[in-house]
Amino acid sequence: MAEAREIDAAEITRVVRDLCIEINYKVPEEMVRLVRRARELEESPLGRQVLDLLIRNQELAAEGEYPYCQDTGYTVIFLDLGQDVHVTGADLYDAVNEGVRQGTATGTCAVRSFATRCSTVGTPATTRPRSSTRGSSPATRSASRSTPRGRLGEHGQARDAQARRRARGRQGVRPAGRGRVRPERLPPGIIGVGIGGNFEMSAVIAKRALMRKVGQPSSDPQIAELEAELYEKCNALGLGPEALGGTQTVLAVHVETMPTHIASLPVAVNIECHAHRTGSRVI
Repeated sequence: MAEAREIDAAEITRVVRDLCIEINYKVPEEMVRLVRRARELEESPLGRQVLDLLIRNQELAAEGEYPYCQDTGYTVIFLDLGQDVHVTGADLYDAVNEGVRQGTATGTCAVRSFATRCSTVGTPATTRPRSSTRGSSPATRSASRSTPRGRLGEHGQARDAQARRRARGRQGVRPAGRGRVRPERLPPGIIGVGIGGNFEMSAVIAKRALMRKVGQPSSDPQIAELEAELYEKCNALGLGPEALGGTQTVLAVHVETMPTHIASLPVAVNIECHAHRTGSRVI
């Protein structure tokens, strides 16, 4: 049996903090390539103009370490917790939330000058004024997946409001074989689809699908074929960049599946906009 490895909670906080900062200004390389590819394929002059602006925005954000989008979002953290890992010094989730708070603090973060807009408010279900939490914390966290090694993997995502509400994250349990979800604004983006499990797990795997390297097809040939079909059909809608018309509505479709009950087919669709701010770290 492998000897347990201890990881100090302070190290987790530091890694989450740095990850939160980086993903807000550094768009993943594969996302940059796909936006440039969309610019080459786009048939609409207005669509090409929009994509030119997105490309320039990516460049300015990376060069100056400015937030790519003014809405620095609601932080989502997926944890892959090694079975031989023991967290010391503080609670694991407390350490994650503190890292999110430090990396997204209003004004200047705890590390260096990096102005962010705190988009998270408390007491959302009361009549009291919704006060800021002074940092996009607490995060949505998941530690449902374990790994056989003595390490901790952290996958972070900053989700803006447009990418979270209404058709940006819509879920339903459909009768098997029927049903659809209608996309709305902020293309070109990425579509994460979760099929199977139960009501809540289909939503979890749809969100985790967005953590996959953008454009990487499923390892299951049938699912990869479904992804390609959905990609073609979405781009045939004619929505185009920023829904102003065109041929490039989505950059990629990622589908994740899991077993489900024979009588139902839970489906969740999570649509991500072009501000696809994700990153991963391994401790």
